[in-house]
Amino acid sequence: MKCYELQGPGGIEALALVDKPVPAPGQGEVLVRLSAASINYRDLLTVKGGYGARQKFPLVPLSDGAGVGEAVGDGVVGVAPGERVIGSFFESWSAGEPSEAKMRAALGGAVDGTLSEYRIFPAHALVRTPAHLGDIEAATLPCAGVTAWSAVVKLCGIRPGQTVLTQGTGGVSIFALQIAKMAGARVIATSSNEAKIARLQALGADVTLNYKASPDWGKKAREITGQGVDLVVEVGGVGTLNESIRATRIGGTIAFIGVLAGAPAAELRLPLMVMQQQRLQGVTVGSVEDLQALANALALHQVKPVVDRVFPFSEARAAFHYMSSGAHLGKVAIAIG
Repeated sequence: MKCYELQGPGGIEALALVDKPVPAPGQGEVLVRLSAASINYRDLLTVKGGYGARQKFPLVPLSDGAGVGEAVGDGVVGVAPGERVIGSFFESWSAGEPSEAKMRAALGGAVDGTLSEYRIFPAHALVRTPAHLGDIEAATLPCAGVTAWSAVVKLCGIRPGQTVLTQGTGGVSIFALQIAKMAGARVIATSSNEAKIARLQALGADVTLNYKASPDWGKKAREITGQGVDLVVEVGGVGTLNESIRATRIGGTIAFIGVLAGAPAAELRLPLMVMQQQRLQGVTVGSVEDLQALANALALHQVKPVVDRVFPFSEARAAFHYMSSGAHLGKVAIAIG
């Protein structure tokens, strides 16, 4: 089989296409013939050396993949050869609360990922692909989709009539918009690009704000709602946290996910967060159970992920470069087979 390996520090150009034997599944394992994978910002950081000395080499990158069960090992129940499946981000986190043990083995980080023609998965870490999704669409769910699901539904419990603010047009933000709308919420979405703003409106955003034209977008969101939003899906990190605090209502929640916006403001508005009894909720993907819940919800509502562009397996490096450019809206995917 062919797979890509990050063989050492050196960035995207250090990705090497190599040949390896197709592995055989052992007890409780399934050999999956992967047909699609997708790139997350975390994968881009990994390839660019953002995790420093902790980085595993060599590494098959990417956490997200979908395909077809090729063969099963002894003791496997619930997954049969020929079934379309999706692999979970954390193979050891089946359900329940997170722990160090459950979160230790993240695909494309601590263990080899999905930029490969075949991969062995524990049977318990696989979820059946919803019938209305193609494998490319299914391969976008495990990281960005589950992260958005955890932020909007599992951890923050958004209900009909509440208001969610999303930032930008990356994978997590677009999923959060779609999930919030499925939950019956009103969505305020931000972007700096007018063409992307039009796409956000087409996807169901009730209000859109251009954060370059309105750098005080947090204040504007509070004015629009009259009291502030119930939830901000914060993908910018400390660089956008001040405006997120301004946008959030008394008693509201900021789901803290990303680090896209770089350096913090000179002075964070943490006293305002305290006075308004806001909650800062860290979110790191979720469990196999969460992936199943997301798949069930998408199937019920017949909602499809937004895939911006699909690259062939032979052009995986170009896919990373495109992701790095920030030109995408939604997900960047790779067709493996």
